Amino acid sequence: MIGKIVTVTVDRPLGSYHPEHKDMYYPINYGYIEGIIAPDGEEQDAYILGVNEPVEKFTGKIIAIIHRFDDVEEKWVVCPENITFTKEEIMEQIKFQEQYYKSEVIM
Repeated sequence: MIGKIVTVTVDRPLGSYHPEHKDMYYPINYGYIEGIIAPDGEEQDAYILGVNEPVEKFTGKIIAIIHRFDDVEEKWVVCPENITFTKEEIMEQIKFQEQYYKSEVIM
């Protein structure tokens, strides 16, 4: 999947809070890719990096997969085609949520 272009529907825009976990703030846009079902039975979740304003939809390139050792699902990392991030930069931006899991960045 890395390198593919996808469109993410954002259901938790930058600056919002998780609907159930009210203390979880989203410093980045987060959403799902319609039509792709993840192992948890829901549509595939994706972090959007490199977009510094809230958006409703975003089309970009998958640059990494966040593999969780202690969960059934993985998260995809999507960003504008002309931007790159290191594994460390990715983990820094997604730690607000990944801090609760044992995960690795696959690039």
